[in-house]
Amino acid sequence: MAFLIDGDGPDRPTLLLAHGAGAAMDSDFMARMAALLAREGLRVARFEFGYMAQRRTGGSKRPPPKIELLQQEYRAAIEALACDGPLFIGGKSMGGRVASLIADDLFKAGRIAGLVCLGYPFHPTGKPERLRTEHLAALRTPALICQGTRDPFGTREEVAGYALSESIALDWLDDGNHDLKPRKSVSGQSHEDNLARAAAAVSDWVARTV
Repeated sequence: MAFLIDGDGPDRPTLLLAHGAGAAMDSDFMARMAALLAREGLRVARFEFGYMAQRRTGGSKRPPPKIELLQQEYRAAIEALACDGPLFIGGKSMGGRVASLIADDLFKAGRIAGLVCLGYPFHPTGKPERLRTEHLAALRTPALICQGTRDPFGTREEVAGYALSESIALDWLDDGNHDLKPRKSVSGQSHEDNLARAAAAVSDWVARTV
């Protein structure tokens, strides 16, 4: 399995990140976040699920497979990644959701120290009744979710009404969408501002969790 590594260093906590449903591990969002997280002192490893990797070899643009297969692939990535220090898992959107579904087993076994989700897809866009939160109510793993306040997959107002585990911390990015991007005319902040804030929040949370 191929990894992209940023901020490599023997004493750094490692954050393993999976991509979202429609963008690869080297997408602009993933690359910028990895660089910012590395600047904040983390070792960041990115990997791709098989369906996305196949696109690089001329494969068709197939949708993601069943979530159970993605969970198996995420576990395989953890096994394949060399990691000396504490390991955190997570990802962007779908990648974070997949990590959240396997987190408790791994945390209980002492394999990971926590979970980081960047833009969690609490429900499909436009379908707020189809919640993806049942497992989050009982989550035992320390977790941080960085979410834009106007994310169409779960706004701040919507998430306030969800039953979420006390182990989950939420960091809200002002006026951010699913990529944490704000409207500068509304918030006065740039996309880079929100990404840098999210990276700092992740780094601070990891330091407290370790």
